[in-house]
Amino acid sequence: MNSIAFALQDMMACKMGEGPFAHGTCADVSEFLPWQMLHYIKNVQFRNHDDTEVFFDKSGNPPAQYDIVNWQMDADGEIQQVNVGSYGSRLPSWQEFRINVSAIKWAGGSSQIPESVCSASCLPGFRKVAKEGKPICCFLCIPCSLGEFSNHIDSVQCSKCPVDHWPNRKQDDCLIKEIEFLSFQEPLGMVLVIIFIVLCLAHSVIFGLFILYKDTPIIRANNSIVSYILLLALAMCLLCSLPFIGYPSREKCLIRQVTFGISFALCVSCILAKTIMVVIAFNATKPNSNLRRWFRPQFSYKVIVACTANQIILCATWLIVSPPFSEHNPYVQPGKIVIECNEGSSIAFWCMLGYLGLLATLSFLVAFLARKLPDSFNEAKFITFSMLAFLSVWLSFIPAYLSTHGKYMVVMEVFAILSSSFALLFSIFVPKCYILLLRPEMNTKEHLMGNKRLPQIAV
Repeated sequence: MNSIAFALQDMMACKMGEGPFAHGTCADVSEFLPWQMLHYIKNVQFRNHDDTEVFFDKSGNPPAQYDIVNWQMDADGEIQQVNVGSYGSRLPSWQEFRINVSAIKWAGGSSQIPESVCSASCLPGFRKVAKEGKPICCFLCIPCSLGEFSNHIDSVQCSKCPVDHWPNRKQDDCLIKEIEFLSFQEPLGMVLVIIFIVLCLAHSVIFGLFILYKDTPIIRANNSIVSYILLLALAMCLLCSLPFIGYPSREKCLIRQVTFGISFALCVSCILAKTIMVVIAFNATKPNSNLRRWFRPQFSYKVIVACTANQIILCATWLIVSPPFSEHNPYVQPGKIVIECNEGSSIAFWCMLGYLGLLATLSFLVAFLARKLPDSFNEAKFITFSMLAFLSVWLSFIPAYLSTHGKYMVVMEVFAILSSSFALLFSIFVPKCYILLLRPEMNTKEHLMGNKRLPQIAV
């Protein structure tokens, strides 16, 4: 009512020509329109008897003034309205809203502010997943998937790390991936190098004994030149394991499988030639035998050259058409970038390995058939055992190689190379070294030939 009274007073005080309406007109106090009264009410400003100021904004609304009341239950179970704060729009901005949080009592009489959601916030490293049939404030916190991370609270989805990074253990940040390859400094590399050195020393001792006793019957039997070529081939087999260890550079990737394939092809070709010559030697003594014309050193050399040449042609084609190369593989092991050699053509790799298997199988079959030929020192028996060990190593290598990844795949191949070299070296040459050093009475032409005279191969 006071506001209307002050508005009427201002309306009556209006002077024609100075009025607030069109052309300076004033409202007729006896017959004013509602919108004319509203204009004056908006401009009213006065103080009440309690010294509170009354005014209106541009929309005609009075200033907001509210008490914030908290309903609280007392000890008798009755509801009390407790004033815990106020809001006044006419106050300065830093005084508009005032509340005493400690005076508020929540449901159950607790002063602790309740959670506004039914699930706790998801920490970094997790993502939110809504619970089916529950309100949106109810959710599950699911850890980020492998290779993903989240670094915010209540993340809706996880992000993938860059290709060369990997999440840390908490999955709230990305770290640079560890570089991995079979190095000389790590334990596996050291063990393989030690095995290589031991086999090289054993090979050197055996080679030295063969040079020292080169003129004795057991060395000259069945073409000593082929035995020397075989020893050199075994040395190459041992050496070809070294490029597999250390940083897989482009040059190493190009030569390591090729040298492995050619070295072992030469090695097995020598064994095949020796085996064939053992069979020919025993059958050439039969009457009217046509095998005598084959019983000469040149035949062994032709077998070695022909069998090795096939592998060389295969490897050369491999290098020309689809050569191996070095690559960084970030997918083979979580959290690591594996530096490895991509073989280029897997077909060429398995063809090379298959050809070695073919030569070894042929050598085994020929040696197996000749194992019971009468002789005091029948080398075919030892060749049979060596080829059986060789085939066993590489047949075991194939599933192990296919089931491993990264540097452990390289370890498997190096171990297979060293194991098969060991099998050939000790199966074929150690029995002869035993006779040279411990049983010299057996190192005679008569003992080697027994009662049956056999043709000797010129050396």
